[in-house]
Amino acid sequence: MKPARLALAVLISGRGSNMLAIARACAQREIDAQVVCVGSDRADAPGLDAARGLDLEAFALAPVSFATREAHESALSERLDAARPDLVILAGYMRILGAKFVAHYRGRMLNIHPSLLPKFKGLHTHRRAIEAGETEHGCSVHFVTEELDGGPVVLQGRIGMRAGEDAESLSARVQAMEHILYSRAIGWMAAGRLVWHGDRPWLDGQALAAPVVEDFDAETC
Repeated sequence: MKPARLALAVLISGRGSNMLAIARACAQREIDAQVVCVGSDRADAPGLDAARGLDLEAFALAPVSFATREAHESALSERLDAARPDLVILAGYMRILGAKFVAHYRGRMLNIHPSLLPKFKGLHTHRRAIEAGETEHGCSVHFVTEELDGGPVVLQGRIGMRAGEDAESLSARVQAMEHILYSRAIGWMAAGRLVWHGDRPWLDGQALAAPVVEDFDAETC
């Protein structure tokens, strides 16, 4: 039977730290949601064992087992849909998804990206932010569309850059924000505050013209 709480299918490729933060928020009833399955493109992703340790359904579908990307994504969507998720959560899933897959979950798929979008789409965001001489950096929760890291942003966390900071330190600080903000955005959807309507996000009954931005201080992150 479909759970009364918002049903989440989470896709990961690595440790799954955001997945675990979301699962904890669900278990502690901080958000009215439930993780119904965790999937990965890598059978050796440590996050799969972590998910099983929480008694969550976890599976891997390796792209190399399929003749084409389309075949892999078709099998993935079938596996996800069998769990009947209300929302698909990309939590460190390191594959670019095709247009057909994205369209199938349009308005029902979120991603978190480690930059203040639209800055630094793609990979190596922390190093690029440092090299660009940015004074602030952060993360962005956004709906997934066909444009890479280009879907509507709903929530951002922002921190000031520290003098002499390296990419590893900056990554850790941003990830701490991610663990807070991703669950918050999902909680908004679970509470009916954040919805997809007219091909755009709405928050508290109004079309969201710009993302909500939260500043984090050095003590927090």
